[in-house]
Amino acid sequence: MMLDRLTKLVAAPAGAMFGVLLSATMYCQAPAVAPDEPVAFSQAHGATEILPAEALGADDLVELTVPYCAELSRTFRVGSDGRLALPLLSRKLQVAGMKPDELAAALQLELEQEHILINPTVSVSVLEYRSRPVSVMGAVVHPLTFQATGRTTLLDALARAGGMSTVAGGDIILTEHAVDARTPDHVQVIPARGLLDESDPKYNIVLHGGEEIRVPEASKIFVTGNVHHPGMYPMQGDSDTTVMKAIALSQGLDSFSAHTAYIYRRHNATADRDELVVPLNRIMSRKSPDMALKPDDILYIPDATGRRMTSRVISQITGFGQTAGSGLLIYR
Repeated sequence: MMLDRLTKLVAAPAGAMFGVLLSATMYCQAPAVAPDEPVAFSQAHGATEILPAEALGADDLVELTVPYCAELSRTFRVGSDGRLALPLLSRKLQVAGMKPDELAAALQLELEQEHILINPTVSVSVLEYRSRPVSVMGAVVHPLTFQATGRTTLLDALARAGGMSTVAGGDIILTEHAVDARTPDHVQVIPARGLLDESDPKYNIVLHGGEEIRVPEASKIFVTGNVHHPGMYPMQGDSDTTVMKAIALSQGLDSFSAHTAYIYRRHNATADRDELVVPLNRIMSRKSPDMALKPDDILYIPDATGRRMTSRVISQITGFGQTAGSGLLIYR
């Protein structure tokens, strides 16, 4: 019987015999090792961290494993156009938006349709994401850009940046950049107090990549004159900083302070400032309401002589304070 089978195979036409061989091996060949010793990219190049399965995008690095096909069993980087070019395939695959298992299924189908493999097995792992950047900048301890993998929230992003710095303002600006250039970016202003102090879940937004988080510095006021620590101080909110709070920030009044203080407030957008009289003694004795300060105000506490500030000194204080920081503005 075996002799009859060999006779029929030899007698078969050459084209049919070539088809039998081609269907068995196609374009990929089995590796020259025993079946129980597979060669994998991670074994040949050391252990590699496999990242969570997220939607793929431009410039991501994936590792393909196709048994008995060394040409496809290696790493490939997604192109900037979101397409993946692979050897043996006649066209690029559009993979942007696919998850790894979806890419594996699409590649299996493509290998079969192009008659490269019969019933192929494909696995896809992600080794590096570059399509999911989240940038944290501004008044944070460590500004950075990272890739949003797994469940990443706004609080997670701020924690990665070391938290908000001491000069941070009261708002966090979250910009979600649109994928389509014709669509405007989505900008949200999130109150830092609601996110951090009140732990309101509606503010702890889930990030998917492509977001920019900016923490602006707080507006500043200047406290100078007869106080213990004159300086430039961040405001606690545009409507929350008052004369008494500013005096507390500067560690209180020095000896022999005048009963009247002055606020020098910028007039519109010009360099000129208006002088506002502050009934300091009456405010401290609770006979007059506290006065609110505005950004860039100068609160001047004279000594008992009641000497006022000149325009030259005011200009020097604001110009020097912008670069020197707090604790360095002294004028008595």
